[in-house]
Amino acid sequence: MTPLRALGQFEDRREAELSDSDGLRKDPVLGVEQQGDACVVKLGGELDLYNAPQVRRALTDACADSPARVVVDLSEVDFIDSTALGVLIEARTRLDNRRAFLLAAPGLETQRALEISGLDRHFTVHESVSEALFAKV
Repeated sequence: MTPLRALGQFEDRREAELSDSDGLRKDPVLGVEQQGDACVVKLGGELDLYNAPQVRRALTDACADSPARVVVDLSEVDFIDSTALGVLIEARTRLDNRRAFLLAAPGLETQRALEISGLDRHFTVHESVSEALFAKV
């Protein structure tokens, strides 16, 4: 086994420990689906340091095939911390057209986090997934 492979296995194990250390946390990625030329990623629960690797992986995979747009459905998100906000920023940079990375349906707490961080001025935020799917990018 190469040292890199061993390190990767350690990181995978550590990720699992962090993301479900108490057994009560739900998966932050509720679904990923293709809708026409768009990829919709539905997130939920608490998005934070502990599950950021799972969110990062889902968003990276969603951007991998360069869809016309990636819509991140935030309607089920109860809490988002600065680490998870950073994951959104990182994912957006993976698209050639960064305006095609759209946020949809944030709840009050998520919207507040976007506003306090100033990210509401950098992301296009829509009231619903359907609005984001039909928006001009």
